[in-house]
Amino acid sequence: MTRYPRDFGGYGATPPDAAWPGGARIAVQFVVNYEEGGENCLLHGDAASEAFLSEIVGAAPWPGQRHWNMESIYDYGARAGFWRLHRLFTGARIPVTVYGVASALARAPLQVEAMQEAGWEIASHGLKWIDYRDHSEEAERADMAEALRLHEEVTGSPPRGWYCGRTSANTVRLAAETGAFDYISDTYDDDLPYWSDIAGEGQLIIPYTLDCNDMRFATPQGFNSGDQFYTYLCDTFDALYAEGRGGVAKMMSVGLHCRLIGRPGRIRALQRFVEYIQEFEGVWTPRRIDIAEHWRATHPPRRHARPSRMTREAFVALYGGIFEHSPWIAERAFELELGPAHDSAAGVHSVLCRVFRSATDDARLGVLRAHPDLAGKLAAAKRLTAESTSEQASAGLDALTEAEHARFTALNAAYTEKHGFPFIIAVKDHDKAGILRAFEARVDNDSGTEFLTACGQVERIARLRLEALL
Repeated sequence: MTRYPRDFGGYGATPPDAAWPGGARIAVQFVVNYEEGGENCLLHGDAASEAFLSEIVGAAPWPGQRHWNMESIYDYGARAGFWRLHRLFTGARIPVTVYGVASALARAPLQVEAMQEAGWEIASHGLKWIDYRDHSEEAERADMAEALRLHEEVTGSPPRGWYCGRTSANTVRLAAETGAFDYISDTYDDDLPYWSDIAGEGQLIIPYTLDCNDMRFATPQGFNSGDQFYTYLCDTFDALYAEGRGGVAKMMSVGLHCRLIGRPGRIRALQRFVEYIQEFEGVWTPRRIDIAEHWRATHPPRRHARPSRMTREAFVALYGGIFEHSPWIAERAFELELGPAHDSAAGVHSVLCRVFRSATDDARLGVLRAHPDLAGKLAAAKRLTAESTSEQASAGLDALTEAEHARFTALNAAYTEKHGFPFIIAVKDHDKAGILRAFEARVDNDSGTEFLTACGQVERIARLRLEALL
């Protein structure tokens, strides 16, 4: 495998300003998962009963049998828990996004009507709330198409967002390939939305949460009481709100399930959190579709050539000159494991430097000797590479006085005679006087020290060149 699909880079140390409406410091987004009636059940054509996210912690599926207690717990979510959540959010005037399982929505006309009257967004939560990890692509694609059809039939309009939850490795790509969704939320990898080139197109991803999620009431080492849930939500909010004060506004997602948080012993924790965030200024509580529309308008996708997706020829053509007259470095770097994390100056620099550092001393010496003298004969004859010409000009080395030129000429000769390669320095990091001081100081070093110093400067020059490109 030479192309690695996971992205560890993200926004890095400098995430964008979300620029939320009204200058909000944080967007707090509530999701109500509506799954009751879409879970595994013999009545739904499944082979066994449901075993996930209920009051029966550690439940196992019952093959070929209905699990009456499990069904009853799910029924509670539809019959009582949903309405408790509906009263809370409509009373607080906070619109939510519903992740609606299409088959569950079809069995819940009263709840769907209430969602729509409240102005809630109903996103797609798939056709059935089942695990897709062992499904073939064809079977999962067919269920996705039926989920879209049934969702529109039940609600009157197609879903604009997607979250499956119990995914396969293909789910996000298959959802993107439909071209149907303004956003996909089957990731947990960031505190901000981002654009992805899944399926070769710009797809907006709005990450979801499994930590600020009431599902942890139904998992080992989760929340044992409402106070724990409330404290965790508040701590998350406080951390993100503080970051928003620093100009890096973030997003907080809160995941809810009717049969879990909808219990009387838990709903007060959620109510207290809603009341808590309403005491702060600069808090935006949108639906996910509102976030998607804002992000598209404020941070539209920007297309650019991604190094990890280039052909060998294109990669070498673009990066073959980063190390002076040494395209072999780019050729070997192309064979390394590249992925989205390498689609940046830092990423390409990393793989180029790996090749350079692992090369023999003779090969690295060849790279050093490929560099021109500073203000030397090649510069005078205008035979430098475009990169070297620009770099030397940036420090004023193309406009030396007669005395300065004589001094550089003498130093070049002395340095090369002693060390066997030209003096190399990242001139863009210095002015003319600083370069001259470094030259005079380094000419007297031993050659071993200068070899290592020059190699480090070659890597620095490469980084500056890549930053200019990327």
